[in-house]
Amino acid sequence: MTVRTRHAFTLIELLVTIAIISLLVSILIPTLSRARDMAKSTICLSNLRQLAHGWHLYSDENRDIALPGRFAKLPGGTKNPGNWYKIGNGRKYRPRWVATMGKHVGLFAFDQPSTSDDRQDYDANVYQCPSATEWIDERNYAYGYNHQFLGNARKTNGRFHNFPVNRSRIRNFATTVLGGDCMGTAAGVAKRNRKPYENNGKDFASFGNHGWTLDPPRLTANSDRGTGDPGSPRTAVDARHNGRSNVVFCDGHGETKTAHDLGYRNLPNGAFVDTEVVSDPPHNRLFSGTGRDDAPPDLPS
Repeated sequence: MTVRTRHAFTLIELLVTIAIISLLVSILIPTLSRARDMAKSTICLSNLRQLAHGWHLYSDENRDIALPGRFAKLPGGTKNPGNWYKIGNGRKYRPRWVATMGKHVGLFAFDQPSTSDDRQDYDANVYQCPSATEWIDERNYAYGYNHQFLGNARKTNGRFHNFPVNRSRIRNFATTVLGGDCMGTAAGVAKRNRKPYENNGKDFASFGNHGWTLDPPRLTANSDRGTGDPGSPRTAVDARHNGRSNVVFCDGHGETKTAHDLGYRNLPNGAFVDTEVVSDPPHNRLFSGTGRDDAPPDLPS
C-alpha cells in the first residue's frame, strides 16, 4: 500500500511566489495605466476632430469669415437679443467657438442653452476631455481656440482685435492649429503657484481659468493675452496626455504633440514664456496661418 503525501509550500517558496507576483503587478500596473491614458487621449482627439468639422461649415455659411472665438458684446448685454446666437437647439448668449462649431455638426453643447448665462456647463460628452472631466465651464474650459490668428472679436477703443478673418487667408489648413488642450492662464504662472481647477472661478493661477482661449506660443508686449484683462497671464497648451497635448488643425486632422513641438517654451520655474528673452525662443509657425513666425496682431491703439 502506497501512502501519498501532500507537498506543502515551504516558507521560502511562498515568499518567492509572493515576490514574483509583486514583480508582475509592478510591471503590469504602469502598462495598464499607460493604456488607460492612451485611451483617454484617443477619445479626446476624436472629440476635437468631430467638433472641428463645424469650423469650415461656419465659414461656408458666412461668406468665408472664420469663426470668432466669441462674438463681440453689444450694448445691453443679456437684455439685447443681438447678443443671442442660434446654436442648434436654441439661442445662447454670446456662445464660445466650440458651441458654435458643434451646432454645425449636430452636436449641441447645452441641453437648455441660456440667453442670460455665460457660465453654463457643457452637457454633451463630446465637449469633455476625458483627462479633465471637470473642466466643462464654458469660460474655464478644457479646449482653447487659436482666436488671436483665426478670429479675435474682443474690442479695444471700439475696434476689433482681429476680426473678421477670411478663411482664404490661411495658406495651409493642415499646418495651422485650430484649437486644443488648454491650461488656461495658469500657464503664465510658475508651477509651484498654480492652483486646482475652479468651475465658475476667476483666479488667474487656477488650472483651466479662461481656458477657452489658446494664446499662440510667441506673444509681444503689444499683443492680447489670457482673459484680455489688465495683468492677465497668458494661456498655453496643457500636456495632460502623457506629457503631450492634443491639437486639431484647420483641415480637421488631429495630432498629439509636445508643447515644444508646437512652438512653446518654458522658463526654469515652469511658466510659459511670455515676452522673456530665451536662448531657444518660441515661434508661431503652427498658429499664424502663413507657416511663418508671425507675431499676433497688436492691440488696437
